[in-house]
Amino acid sequence: MSKFSSFNFSGHKALIRVDFNVPLDTNYSITDDTRMRATIPTIKKILGDGGSVILMSHLGRPKDGPTDKYSLKHLVKHLYELLNDGHANPAFGDGSTRVFFADNCIGEQAALTASMLKPGEVLLLENLRFYKEEEKGDEAFAEKLSKLGDVYVNDAFGTAHRAHASTAVIAQFFPAEKRMFGLLMEGEVVSAEKVLHGAEKPFTAIIGGAKVSDKILIIENLLQRATDIIIGGGMAYTFMKARGGKIGSSLCEDDRLQTAMDILEQAKQKGVSIHLPEDSVIADKFAADANTDVRPSDAIPDGWMGLDIGPKATGIFSEVIGKSKTVLWNGPMGVFEMEKFQAGTKAIAEAVAASTAHGAFSLVGGGDSVAVVNKFNLASKVSYVSTGGGAMLEYFEGKTLPGIAAIKE
Repeated sequence: MSKFSSFNFSGHKALIRVDFNVPLDTNYSITDDTRMRATIPTIKKILGDGGSVILMSHLGRPKDGPTDKYSLKHLVKHLYELLNDGHANPAFGDGSTRVFFADNCIGEQAALTASMLKPGEVLLLENLRFYKEEEKGDEAFAEKLSKLGDVYVNDAFGTAHRAHASTAVIAQFFPAEKRMFGLLMEGEVVSAEKVLHGAEKPFTAIIGGAKVSDKILIIENLLQRATDIIIGGGMAYTFMKARGGKIGSSLCEDDRLQTAMDILEQAKQKGVSIHLPEDSVIADKFAADANTDVRPSDAIPDGWMGLDIGPKATGIFSEVIGKSKTVLWNGPMGVFEMEKFQAGTKAIAEAVAASTAHGAFSLVGGGDSVAVVNKFNLASKVSYVSTGGGAMLEYFEGKTLPGIAAIKE
């Protein structure tokens, strides 16, 4: 049983670092509440035990201290609804979870409100990044935050790769038995470790996206672990050109051609199969109304560009995924935002879901891949969808994440 699940929060004030960095429209309405919903089970477990909860988060990138646009006060009503199963009226009736807001994350008002919090109540603190000290990892600032609760819970995987005051520095002010991961963070860490250190073979990594330079480290780390690496998206054309192919005006990083050759050579030495798209859906311009054709990926005419994997590549990739016991997916196969160029990415998403149905463990991460499985309603058909794009990438690059290390140390 996990440390969090077995801990009894009765009578405790749990200070939770959450990732409530959600997108807001011009009326300050939340346009995607995935990150908030993801941490509700953690909050409810603590409240259910008879504990109280103090939530701290950042929102956006405020440059000059407090700004209305980045205030977490815009989230209070929705947080109330999530905790009270949709009841929108924060007129506290019987049995509803009360949600308070402190218009500062440190200082007298925050300390007073936190000290008066009763079991079953929630306090949301104002944006941590209104203080420069948060991103600087300032120890004195972290200590002030730590005084608000007696148990520290990190449930913000999306910020685990940042050595900020509330994610990495604060943990030292709590004894080892009173600092832990929340349910969301725990799920992320367990899933990532399962893929990185306990993957059943065949293990296929699907790496897409625009640039080789963004994914070099993850590919190099996966060469030690995967049996198959599928490469799609814009980055595939750098590999194609490196091998002497004609790629027309497809995306290419000319300064990474040698890197691509080195990766192919390393894979050969390690017996890892690298799968590049045999054919591509090509277009005469980067636009939704472009003329399209299907050509071999290494024989694209001048003035045309590859914007999706073609039907042959889709078939081959799907077959590889179908034989896998472990699948990691990070990055789309093409410009899936445009309908003409989404077939390849959709087919790969469906192949990952089918493989999962046959017993494979699948982990999907990175903003675009998550958007894909959500768009095609496949999120529930894969084993785990990671909420932390940058954090997951760094984890698979083999880096130590400060937010994870601080709890484990």
